[in-house]
Amino acid sequence: MKKKNKSNPRPLKNNREEKISLKDQLESDVFSKLKSMKDQLVQTEQKQKAEEAERKKEEKRLREKNKSFEELFEESSQNWKEFK
Repeated sequence: MKKKNKSNPRPLKNNREEKISLKDQLESDVFSKLKSMKDQLVQTEQKQKAEEAERKKEEKRLREKNKSFEELFEESSQNWKEFK
C-alpha cells in the first residue's frame, strides 16, 4: 500500500495572506501617527492613575489626622480595663 502525501500549497498562500497585518496595509505616516496617539493615551492613563493614588493617599492622611479621641479609642487594640 502506498501512502498518499497530502500536501496542499493553497493553505500556505492563505496563511501568508492572513499574516498581512494592519501595519502593512496602512501607510507608514498613518501608522506612526496612530502609534504616537497610543503612546500619549498610555501616558495620560498612567498620569491619571498616579494622581488618583496620590489623592486617595492624601484623603486617608487627612482622615487619620482628623479622627476624634473616641474613634482612636475604638480602634485601639489594647484592653483599657486592665489599666484601671
